[in-house]
Amino acid sequence: MDESRREPEKASDRWWVVAQVPLLALAVFLPLWFRIPARNRAERLVHGGGAALLLFGAGMVLAASISLGRQLTPFPRPRDHAHLREHGIYGLARHPLYGGLILATTGWSMWTLSWPGAVSVLLLGLFLDRKASYEEGWLTRRFDTYAGYRERVRKLIPWIY
Repeated sequence: MDESRREPEKASDRWWVVAQVPLLALAVFLPLWFRIPARNRAERLVHGGGAALLLFGAGMVLAASISLGRQLTPFPRPRDHAHLREHGIYGLARHPLYGGLILATTGWSMWTLSWPGAVSVLLLGLFLDRKASYEEGWLTRRFDTYAGYRERVRKLIPWIY
């Protein structure tokens, strides 16, 4: 890393994490309080699709966490000795941790058939999309190849967004 390109950590970086915790907790716990048992075929299909989405999203989070290893941080600023990951799950999405959280919580909301849960997931998704955009500022300054990577790979959801 070129030390001249290193920027000091800002207090605003910490606020991204502080704000993320309650949004994620809401997306996890709200569906427990406002869930509906699947009563008909359509609801069972949503329930089943939600389970599949939950597992897929959790798999993305796990794969991204393993890929990052000790470089994993909740803050939008990459660690000092971080390397840009462009392969594996990072070849499918630039921010697979965030995308995986969005998919997993969407699946959870579907599995519980919770419309308040769906609203909380929408808020979480909007927040994580903004956090990813903020993080991309750091990544663009840190890695010369990030602009090309950004053009090739979707932001959050493989093959979609």
